[in-house]
This record gives sequence, structure tokens and C-alpha cells, in this order.
Amino acid sequence: MDNVSIVRIFTLSGINEAMNYRLTIFALTLLYYCMILFFNISLVTIIIVDENLHEPMYILLCSFCINGLYGTTGFYPKYLLDLLSSSQEISYEGCLSQAFVMYSFACCDLSILAVMAYDRYLAICRPLHYHSFMSKRKLSALVCFSWLTPFCIFSINVVLTSRLKLCSSNIQKIFCVNWIIVKLACPEADTFLNSVFAYATIFIYVFHGFFIIWTYMHLIRTCVRSTEDRIKFMQTCVPHLISLVTFLVVIVFDLMYMRFGSTDLPQSLQNFISIEFLLIPPLMNPLIYGFKLTKIRNKILYLVHVGRK
Repeated sequence: MDNVSIVRIFTLSGINEAMNYRLTIFALTLLYYCMILFFNISLVTIIIVDENLHEPMYILLCSFCINGLYGTTGFYPKYLLDLLSSSQEISYEGCLSQAFVMYSFACCDLSILAVMAYDRYLAICRPLHYHSFMSKRKLSALVCFSWLTPFCIFSINVVLTSRLKLCSSNIQKIFCVNWIIVKLACPEADTFLNSVFAYATIFIYVFHGFFIIWTYMHLIRTCVRSTEDRIKFMQTCVPHLISLVTFLVVIVFDLMYMRFGSTDLPQSLQNFISIEFLLIPPLMNPLIYGFKLTKIRNKILYLVHVGRK
């Protein structure tokens, strides 16, 4: 669609190479998505039903798993449908919506991880003030912050993108990404505001990262002084660290590749790089927290034992 400024349908060409094995990929993807749904919904249900788990750490974990469900639902159903379709198309509105979900999901993950780091910092470094700093009201405000901040930021991003005139409808990925849509803009389109806001967003979430580093510097310094604090650190902070490191590795790798990577790589490898953040964290997080956190592990073992009777 060269020299056309109004695009109503996008073509997702990144899926083309997968069409020769689409039934196999469909079956494996469906199984994987069902596993994500099962483990995340199970963990959320356990936390909601068990009043003993209505503590800040577990409520934040519940929010973390809900965000995993939100992000993967923005990708997997559409991808599964595309594998069964003869043409892989998405409407203009649907593409902007999917781009919004993908970005807000990723940044909401980082916001929740930052709040979880703050919670662990208070619990270990400021135990006497923990309940006053993490009251129900303040916890509600922090949860709202972790959700509303990325939603507001990427609402503005999507509005800025929607004003652009596009001269192409071909997206060389298997899902819509805001930056890729911006790159489809006509040469005369003004993308300056999009770039400024994109870098402002990066700055905001880099600050999130530095805040997490700051909390862990204090956590480690505090924990080396006490055996009890070291045990608490291993039980509650290690799962958070694993989630954080995994998230940062897959997100930074994807962003760097999207901006500077070579297009000479096989399409299948490009696809894998682009969906790592939808593959690894959403399944890994509930498994890590489910097995590592004692209260949740005991609750799961109890339910398994009751189910066998």
C-alpha cells in the first residue's frame, strides 16, 4: 500500500514462515497458553481465597499474576487465530489496541517489581515501621500506581501514533508494536513527539530500575548482618530477583534488537526474540513463587493432599 496515507488493515507478515508447521505450532502454543492460564489463575485464586495470604507481599504477587494474564491474553488468542487463518490481518484499531496491551503489560510488570522491591525493603530494613508504611490504604495506592502509570503513559503513546499518516500496512512481526507502527509513517509525517515521548518513557522506567537497585543495595547490606534476615532474604527476595533479572534480560534484548538488530536473521528466530517476554516470565513467575514462598507452597500441598482423598 505505497503512497497511501489511510491504513485500515495491517498484515502481520512475521508469521509467514511458520505456516508450513502451523498445526504443530498451534497445538504447542495452545498447550503453553493453557499452562500459563492454569498456573496464574491457580495462584491468584489461592491468594484471594486464603485470608492468611491477604498480606502486602501476596497481594502484590496476585497483581503480578493478573498482569501476566492481561499481557498474554493480548497476544496468544490472536496468534492462535492467525495460525488457523489463510491471511494474517488485524484492523487498525485492533493493532493499536494490541500495541497498547503489549507495552502497558511490560511496563506494568516493571512497576509491580519496583513496588515489590520496596515492600521487601520495608519488611527487612524497616520492620518496626512496616505496617505503618504498608497499610491497606498505601498498598492500594501503590497497586493503583503500578497499573495506572503505564496505562496513562501508553494511552498518550497510542494517541500520538494514531495521528500519523501511514504509507505502509506491512508489519514484519507476529503482533503489533507501537514503534513499528511509527516506522510505517509517511516520510512527511511528524514523528518528533513520538520519539520524545518514547525516550521520556524509557527514562521513567530506567528510573524504576535504579530504584530497585537502590533497594537491593540496602537489603543486601542489612541481610549480611543477621542470620534471620539472610533466611528471610532467601525465602522472599530470591524469587523476586529471579523474576526481575529474567524480565530485564528478555525486555532489554527485545528492545535492543527491535531498534538496532539485523533483519538478516531467520524469521523464526526474530519471532522468538520478539515474544520472549510473553513466553518466559508469565509461566516462570507463578512457578517460582508457588514453590519458593512457604505459605503458598504449603497451601498448594494441602490442596493436593485434600484432592487425593
